[in-house]
Amino acid sequence: MAPAARFRSVVLDCPDPLALARFYAQVVGGTPRQDDPDWVVLQVPDGPRLSFQRAPDLTPPQWPRSDRDAQQFHLDFDGGSTWEEMDAAQEKVLALGARVLDAEDREKKDFVVYADPAGHPFCLCRIEHH
Repeated sequence: MAPAARFRSVVLDCPDPLALARFYAQVVGGTPRQDDPDWVVLQVPDGPRLSFQRAPDLTPPQWPRSDRDAQQFHLDFDGGSTWEEMDAAQEKVLALGARVLDAEDREKKDFVVYADPAGHPFCLCRIEHH
């Protein structure tokens, strides 16, 4: 059966679309393109398109929560295959303005949860490369 649609992009609401697009460009690459003050697009090299939409009154998701105000989704990124690579990736995202939400049992879980500068959760995952 043919799909009903093709994937276009993940859209993140945020108070400052260009600032958040620049944050993610430093995390995953690409160059933000702003054709409208309320909308910025970041084409991730060899990856999806991330878009950022102005939402001046955004209330960031709370992590972890299980009630109706819980996070709706989060982004996972490959942080490397070793803990040294993960530590280097963490140093970079923290310098860019991310903050750690959960690093407990990282060796057991193989991921660390962060919040981007607008408060959206994302993970750096340790991925075994084959």
